[in-house]
Amino acid sequence: MHAGIAVTDSVVWVGTNDRETDLFEGLWPLPRGVCYNSYLVKGDKIALVDTVKRSTFDRYIENVRAQLDGKRIDYLIINHMEPDHSGSVRMLLDLYPELKIVGNQKTAGFLEKFYGIKEMQVVADGDELDLGGRKLRFHLTPMVHWPETMMTYDAKEGILFAGDAFGGFGALEGGIFDDEVDIEYFEGEILRYFSNIVGKYCVPVQNAIKKLAGADIKVICSTHGPIWRKNPGWIVDRYDRWSRHEAEEGVVVVFGSMYGNTERMMEAVAAGLAEEDIKRVRIHNVSRTHVSYLIRDAWRFKALILGSPTYDTRLYPPMDEFIRFLSHKKLTNRTLGLFGTFGWSGGGVSTLTEFAKGGAGAWDLVEPIVEANCSPTKEDLDSCEQLGRNIVRRLVIEARG
Repeated sequence: MHAGIAVTDSVVWVGTNDRETDLFEGLWPLPRGVCYNSYLVKGDKIALVDTVKRSTFDRYIENVRAQLDGKRIDYLIINHMEPDHSGSVRMLLDLYPELKIVGNQKTAGFLEKFYGIKEMQVVADGDELDLGGRKLRFHLTPMVHWPETMMTYDAKEGILFAGDAFGGFGALEGGIFDDEVDIEYFEGEILRYFSNIVGKYCVPVQNAIKKLAGADIKVICSTHGPIWRKNPGWIVDRYDRWSRHEAEEGVVVVFGSMYGNTERMMEAVAAGLAEEDIKRVRIHNVSRTHVSYLIRDAWRFKALILGSPTYDTRLYPPMDEFIRFLSHKKLTNRTLGLFGTFGWSGGGVSTLTEFAKGGAGAWDLVEPIVEANCSPTKEDLDSCEQLGRNIVRRLVIEARG
């Protein structure tokens, strides 16, 4: 990437790409990398908005220096304290000791705990920072997705520096703007980011969208993913729908199988789905697909079908991990089907049934619930096909209102 790319005449992207980190937060795979976006805002005074992960600091500081023309940085605005955005603060302060750090009261607590830094300028919701020739206004958006998160709005050019909101996984591939990249290519990784990182905090996301509804936003500059200058409404619309748990028509089948018996039942369910002519079907083996992709597809599509064997008198461990994540993320408003197998004891399908009744929210459970003893009989397979048909019919009924 170039040493800084102009967003406008007075705002420059100085971020970095990371194609070496395998797991975001030590959990989520990054097969297409990730970017850390930082922005230099030029008025009479100069402000940096967020920094980058420490491991990419060398490239970052080259980008920053190339834009300064020997000038100093007056302010560092911290919208979010997570170390992939604040990790360079200490090194930046060593290079520019007169720099003033700007953040809210909760930012101050994290700044001291992470980096031992106690000096900063504390701002409240609605406060402004005058750079001379432009003012930056701060909007506190707590729990999107940390307690201190906020957004910074430049009213002069209608630019929203959005922190982790409206972002996504994926390194930037040459172009940095929504009109320069293949948004369809990015969309799956944007949703995987939302559902796994932000999705638990849907109410705060809705609060943030409502809070900013009156602002004339022409450009959205997130800390991850493309910059939205052509159609910022695209990403706001996605975050709005996803945070209201709206879903697209389609079915996700997630199954586990030790010796192929539960897999045979899954194939019968899939045959039932196909009979009802639904094309958007995603089938995942829970043992072979990372849970982040399972969460993403469960968030995207209206129906979810779970199939699991019993293991040591309980639910198959990879399936157990998946439903625990779904419960934690508080996904609701989905149609659900269940099937599975057991040997000498139950524990698989019964656990899934308890999941459907309890903590995940408003699951619409579709009959039949199919449980086979050891291996499925013809009657069991017929019931699985019927489950597939019933799921699609329920979706049709719901679509008609």
